[in-house]
Amino acid sequence: MTELLEDPRQTAPDHAVDLLTRFQQAVAATPDRIAVSHHGALTFAELDRHSARLAGVLAGHGAAPGRRIGVSLPRGTDLVVALLAVWRTGAAYVPLDPAYPQERLHAMVRDAGIDVVLTGGSDGPVWPEGVRTLPVAPPPEAPAPEHTPAPAVPVSARTPAYVIYTSGSTGVPKGVETTRGAVAALVAGLEEAGLYDPGHRVVAWNASVSFDASVQQWARVCRGDTVVVLGEAERTDPAMLRAALDEHGVHDLDLTPSHWPLLRDDLLERAAEGRRLRLFMGGEPVPEGTWRELAAAHDARRLEAVNLYGPTECTVDATAAWIEDFAPHIGRPLPGVRCHVLDAALRPVPFGEEGELYLAGRQLAVGYVNRPALTASRFVADPFAADGTRMYRTGDLVRRRADNSLEYRGRSDRQIKLRGYRVELGDIEAALTTHPCVASAVVTLHSGTAAGEQLAAYYVATTDAAGDAPATSTPTPGTLRAHLAAALPQFMLPTAYLALDAIPLTVNGKVDLAALPVPEPATADPDSAPEGEAETLIAAVWSEVLGREHIRADDDFFAMGGHSLIALRVVARLKKQLGVAMSAREVYRHPRLRDLARHVDSLRTGR
Repeated sequence: MTELLEDPRQTAPDHAVDLLTRFQQAVAATPDRIAVSHHGALTFAELDRHSARLAGVLAGHGAAPGRRIGVSLPRGTDLVVALLAVWRTGAAYVPLDPAYPQERLHAMVRDAGIDVVLTGGSDGPVWPEGVRTLPVAPPPEAPAPEHTPAPAVPVSARTPAYVIYTSGSTGVPKGVETTRGAVAALVAGLEEAGLYDPGHRVVAWNASVSFDASVQQWARVCRGDTVVVLGEAERTDPAMLRAALDEHGVHDLDLTPSHWPLLRDDLLERAAEGRRLRLFMGGEPVPEGTWRELAAAHDARRLEAVNLYGPTECTVDATAAWIEDFAPHIGRPLPGVRCHVLDAALRPVPFGEEGELYLAGRQLAVGYVNRPALTASRFVADPFAADGTRMYRTGDLVRRRADNSLEYRGRSDRQIKLRGYRVELGDIEAALTTHPCVASAVVTLHSGTAAGEQLAAYYVATTDAAGDAPATSTPTPGTLRAHLAAALPQFMLPTAYLALDAIPLTVNGKVDLAALPVPEPATADPDSAPEGEAETLIAAVWSEVLGREHIRADDDFFAMGGHSLIALRVVARLKKQLGVAMSAREVYRHPRLRDLARHVDSLRTGR
């Protein structure tokens, strides 16, 4: 393994080669090798041809440097074609997850100034008036166009490459705009640090395109690697994932630490059979237990694992560490990245003491779309550089260890990471207070359940004009959850909703988090007790995985704290105890216990 560089500024070039240039080099070198695979495959020559055709279509609709093009596609080869096509025009792509609430998608489209969205066809969200949709694939009856090289579009390192929206503390998602130079620097830095092998690799694309972790997965096709796009079923079913890794001979896989416990047995068994895997862990801190397991597997030469840290504002990854010792840390900066550990006055803290991490270097993003004040407050002048460059205030607290690597110590604000997702609690609170019956609200992260960390919402109901009685009946948890579901992604929906007479405050006027009541589990209701074999068994499984003593037949899995990783455990238990094979997606389609039981019964009887 290549040692991570101590001082990356000594070796990192000022500008890395643009990834589109590197893609063309890969096409020329190995035109017949598989470039991307997903229920079918495209060679490098075919990917070049398809993306060039689509780039021509986009150019005809005004795509050019400085423009932003929406991309709203399911996982598959067409998604890689679309992203490359946007880059070929010099424009920036903006991921628009079709599973997001329409209200949130519209806000992103308006904020980014998008008037063209690439789609997979007629199905999907309804877009605002004036937005044109273009299918990635040509109609079946359309004649195949002759391939001619797309005209070169001049771009610079400062040309925007993509805008990815993250949770915003004011209730409005904020778009982080990143440049072509920053993305090229990311890939070059990972190569120089020895995290990407110089030879051809087969890479599994696991992350959603709406999250910046996807960039360092799909963009590897530009360096000549084969990208295997994992489908939703493969991402959420350990056995199917293992089969896909074996079928395609995958070398590298990205995943969050939360995902590891569910995949551990399959991946370690696969490794024991001689199929060694390199894991890229990121999105959240690695728990000590997981770190020790991965370090032990590394010592036994069964697999390799890398811990990657970095905010969206520094183009995915800023630091990295091989997981080969027994103390979790985030490692050292990638080549081209500079790390400063500072106090509130921007002075370096003494070695070994805790301070806030500031990042500088060639991977810094442009800033936040249409948020000049926020950009100015988070991207500040770098007092340690003589060239007038900026550094990004991460809000992450760290300290330098004896070996000069960085140890993550927590946050200086209320931003959290929940199962790999970056969440601003203020985003959820702002959405809650748009309900007419909610006067004020606070959301916290609660860790007291078997299902892991859960979001809990506390709210004060509105009062009448005299201020001494509720203006309307207190909203139910179901009402509030439905209200939030219309504005927020599923992973941001709280599990518990507790009505309070007033939000408790400290003597300084801040929310007194310690005084908030612990969410109580639901009590038993004899009238809605589970009936029949399937309902009773599913209730027992839910009780175990969710840490709830009483489960009712009309309970909603997700309203009780279920999420995608817990759904995997439910599916595995049902397969083991009832012999019913189904995907985690079917839990999403049938979230009520009674409905899921009916679905299970239909599968058992072959209907």
